Amino acid sequence: MKLIYGVKDRPSLPRTLLFALQQLLAILAATIAVPMIIGNGMSPSAALFGAGVGTLVYLLFTKFKSPVFLGSSFAFLGSMAAAFAGGVTASLGYLGLIIGAVFAGLVYVIIALVVKFAGVKWINKIMPAVVIGPTVAIIGLSLAGNAVGDLMKGAVTSAQGAVLASPYICLLCGLVTLAVTIVCSVYGKKLLKMIPFIIGILAGYAVAAIFTGIGFAANVDALKVINFSQFESMQWYPDFAFIKAFVNADYGSSDIGAYIGTIAVAYIPVAFVVFAEHIADHKNISSIIESDLLTEPGLTRTLLGDGVGSIAGAFFGGCPNTTYGESVGCVAISGNASVVTILTTAAMAIVASFIAPFVTFLATIPPCVMGGVCIALYGFIAVSGLKMIQKVDLGDNKNLFVVSVILIAGVGGLTLSFGKVTITAVACSLILGILTNLLVNIKSKKAESATESEGQSETEISTQTEGESATENTVESEEVAQSTEEKKEAE
Repeated sequence: MKLIYGVKDRPSLPRTLLFALQQLLAILAATIAVPMIIGNGMSPSAALFGAGVGTLVYLLFTKFKSPVFLGSSFAFLGSMAAAFAGGVTASLGYLGLIIGAVFAGLVYVIIALVVKFAGVKWINKIMPAVVIGPTVAIIGLSLAGNAVGDLMKGAVTSAQGAVLASPYICLLCGLVTLAVTIVCSVYGKKLLKMIPFIIGILAGYAVAAIFTGIGFAANVDALKVINFSQFESMQWYPDFAFIKAFVNADYGSSDIGAYIGTIAVAYIPVAFVVFAEHIADHKNISSIIESDLLTEPGLTRTLLGDGVGSIAGAFFGGCPNTTYGESVGCVAISGNASVVTILTTAAMAIVASFIAPFVTFLATIPPCVMGGVCIALYGFIAVSGLKMIQKVDLGDNKNLFVVSVILIAGVGGLTLSFGKVTITAVACSLILGILTNLLVNIKSKKAESATESEGQSETEISTQTEGESATENTVESEEVAQSTEEKKEAE
């Protein structure tokens, strides 16, 4: 994947703004979806603001060397729901969101300190290319169902919550989006080739708007794709989580100690799961920019940036942040890895959160249009993972078993739930891959140990032999000297 702009390159201001808008469009749907799923009055614009702040924190910790945007994490959906469970007051629920993000961030800080003293070689040993490559592919493949599901879905629903638009009309809008994106990326010249998502989304949105207009004019529900009614209830400013948590707080007679314990149990285990995805995402972007981010700026810095960025994001938006595969895919397809673009995207997200019409317009982009884009985005993530195992010998059964286990566990959607904690398919497939890799390499490790022991023994024998020879030579020299002296005395 040839890069047009490297990490340190600075595109012109007009281009930077266009590239930043493209990144924003790529991460927007998922970022604002999390607060909409949780409900309880959570603000999508505040989540967008928090994502921008979290990304700025991440860039500072990584010394502006990692071109990744941080957005709302889906892994913490169950944890966030636990903050509002049990009939707690709204203010206590928002306080729980912030406390939970602090717990998750502290897990990252602790792991970062361990890495600081232990280094990253152990990570490369337990997660070589044969493990991390298919795991990155699973990140893309595990999202395939979401992309295809969105491809057939409109945004206008009935009073009962049923989608009104025909799935075939939605499919057409999504395929137009995908086709325009592909044409721009493959056949486009210069700038057009670098902003295929913007052109594709605008084309798909235009087609969906035409169908929606006809649908309302002719009163045909099957043609209503875009939900323009969102403009009637625009949120004119972000409703920050910390304001809801601390201003006019009403904690009632709740047992705060027990509540904090519940939050800790809900957030901390998930943070360890997300750590595995953090490694996979950074290995992926490292392969794209051809520079190992786990070495420079270092895993310690990426972990601190992700952890502290999550705390900062949740303080404003309530949602812990994480590195986004959509952002990585956008870098790969556009060939633009400039950190200046990510920095501008973060600033744009913060500013846009206060511009209600703009945020609402972005929110009205129907799922089918975003689904068309995500087919390409998620596909590129999967391909970049498979690219990592190009040099792996799959004719060797050891490697074949590792890759097979990861792919099948991930594509099959293997997940484990322990109460409110869910280990995702990506994390499960990675853990199984690590264990399989250790299993198939037990004999080779023993052989290596034996070889090392033999080498050490041979060295000792050689040293001993040399010592004995030296001793013998010394004795012989002494005997010759003594014999010479005796002859002289006799004469």
